[in-house]
Amino acid sequence: MDLEKFFDKVNHDKLMGIFAKKRVEDRILLKLIRKSLQSGVMLNGVGQSTEEGTPQGGPLSPLLSNIILDKLDEELEVRGHKFVRYADDCNIYVKSLKAGERVMESITTFIEQKLKLRVNRDKSAVDRPWKRKFLGFSFTWNKETKVRIAKQNIKRFKTKIREITSRSRPIPLEIRIEMLNRYLTGWCGYSALDDTPSKFKEFDDWIRRRFRMCEWKQWKMSKTRVRKLISLGVPDYKANEWGNSRKKYWRIACSPSPILHKTLDNSYWSKRGLRSLYNRYEILRQS
Repeated sequence: MDLEKFFDKVNHDKLMGIFAKKRVEDRILLKLIRKSLQSGVMLNGVGQSTEEGTPQGGPLSPLLSNIILDKLDEELEVRGHKFVRYADDCNIYVKSLKAGERVMESITTFIEQKLKLRVNRDKSAVDRPWKRKFLGFSFTWNKETKVRIAKQNIKRFKTKIREITSRSRPIPLEIRIEMLNRYLTGWCGYSALDDTPSKFKEFDDWIRRRFRMCEWKQWKMSKTRVRKLISLGVPDYKANEWGNSRKKYWRIACSPSPILHKTLDNSYWSKRGLRSLYNRYEILRQS
């Protein structure tokens, strides 16, 4: 279940009323929260006042959303439902499709009539847990239920990696590796909840192939490739054969013959500073 334009539609008076009922007695704190809500926004360089909604992107917004949706949590607990909610996203788990449809209808009525918010019917649905996503995660089932990264999240992840490792961008390899390490630190820190380590090994293999493609492109001339391969310990006759290959960059990066797959191996990239995504995942899972 997803709420429609939740952060834009929060009623200020209703929110401040909830604070009062929660016995928040610090008037300075309440005044600061009210000023934050009414601080306004900039549209095309022009300041506009805000009469409803909470400022998105700030650290206060998730807290305020949890406060105003506390009534929803209480309602779900009273009904005995198993659920998980963060801000305006909520998953409710029931045993059958019929129960799901009944709960969807009744909770939608509660949200719209009691909380004066609107449910986004386009993004809300009754479905199997592994066909839906929540905060970038979903489920997989094979004898036991496991958490996995949602397909949409993997798609965004690969799009970002392709952007960093695009062979058409004239970026030195050291800078590419630094950019990627910085991105993977945050991404893995969030995604380590995943219970399928094989995916992280696949990501590692794919990332190294992307970098082998970039390295091969940067070597450019056949004589440069031959010289580089020889310096990596490839026999002269093989270096000449591979260095003059007409195969495309992506195919060369993972060719059936070990042109780059064995010469630019894991240890090569480790020495260049590329940190293994799988190793990061293992460390985070153990900590």
